[in-house]
Amino acid sequence: MSISIQHVTYPNLGWDSAADIYLPADFDPNRRYPAIVSTHPIGSCKEQTSGNVYAAGLARAGFVAIAFDASFQGASGGQPRFIEDPAMRVSDIRFAIDYLQTLPYVDPQRIGAIGVCGGGAYTIHAAMTDYRIKALVSITGVNFGRLIREGFSNFDPVAALQAMAAQRGAEAQGGARQVINYLPPSVVEAQQSGISDIDVLEATDYYKSPRGQSANGATSGLFSFNSAAFGWDAFLQAEVLLTQPLMVVVGDKPGGFGAYRDGCEIYGRAASRDKHLVVAEGWSHYDLYDRTEPVALAMERLVPFFKQHL
Repeated sequence: MSISIQHVTYPNLGWDSAADIYLPADFDPNRRYPAIVSTHPIGSCKEQTSGNVYAAGLARAGFVAIAFDASFQGASGGQPRFIEDPAMRVSDIRFAIDYLQTLPYVDPQRIGAIGVCGGGAYTIHAAMTDYRIKALVSITGVNFGRLIREGFSNFDPVAALQAMAAQRGAEAQGGARQVINYLPPSVVEAQQSGISDIDVLEATDYYKSPRGQSANGATSGLFSFNSAAFGWDAFLQAEVLLTQPLMVVVGDKPGGFGAYRDGCEIYGRAASRDKHLVVAEGWSHYDLYDRTEPVALAMERLVPFFKQHL
């Protein structure tokens, strides 16, 4: 027997969210299962690493797992498209929990959360203010607020915000939306333009090739709406509010997106008494998306962690 996937929609703020529910191979609708919300990276979708790797792996381990598309992205509703607003991404996690708690086969007191890349940091932030999350795992989590203030704005956040303000003003007056792609079209083109950062090159290899490419994984962002992330910090108040059991998984090959640094930071700052930092030695940020060996290493640690706390 193999795991099964159900495609569902459920209400969000004036639109519907689209999600895939991964069910264990021996699924019995008359039982009550622990359930885990899986949140995708920035510019990604539910069919990629949050769903086909981590949600699927958790289902094989006996959990119900739900991987959803962010609002304004993928198959979920919301206009305009391609908004990447941290507050909305955190809100999406709460709505996924709402939905899980309506399902008769989910134990509403045994809900956990996992996220990959930006989704890992969004999961951390959600857990600080939603104690329905009983345990959480961040897989190579990236604090998008820090990243957009630094590398994504060429370390000139004020100039970036000025450009976004001008663009949003133009759009408000009828101008065309400016949708940017976070990545180069291919690894070859990235290298030809002088890019050498491991995260950018490996992200391009994942998202722009058959390895991870998906129709809904657009790696796109609405430029003028990205301004919302500049004043946001995924880890704000973690020393006080992040009390649930926490596991942070990072690779030890650091890249420009900063997951290794962010992982070490939140591990140190979290108020959680039960917290674990798992370093996948010899592996990178994007290896933890889908490469067999580092994913197996992560699963070997996170499955017992969730079984203990859920």
